[in-house]
Amino acid sequence: VQLQASGGGLVQAGGLLRLSCAASGGTFSSYSISWFRQAPGKEREFVGTTNRSGRSTYYSSAVKGRFTISRDNAKNTVYLQMNSLKPDDTAVYYCAARPGDYSARADEHNHWGQGTEVTVSS
Repeated sequence: VQLQASGGGLVQAGGLLRLSCAASGGTFSSYSISWFRQAPGKEREFVGTTNRSGRSTYYSSAVKGRFTISRDNAKNTVYLQMNSLKPDDTAVYYCAARPGDYSARADEHNHWGQGTEVTVSS
């Protein structure tokens, strides 16, 4: 499956953005989809994930309560709604897929999108 993330941009602190991850070339509903991010000079970190149906999600403590993941299997798309954004959320955001159950580990995902940049100004 091929993934393409979009929707990044520049936003002020306290604002919101919605990222999209569009998939093609595979059976989308067979994959759990996760979001990761990488800030300049830092390691890639887990943001959140959703299972194949979208009924179950899991988030890092850094974003829980502010970010929401949803998916539309009919549109082969996963969304990351980001509210109450903080300057610390500034990063390149990647979506990633793995077959089967979801995981927070980057090395357990074998399909990655190209990333979309999010900048939160203070």
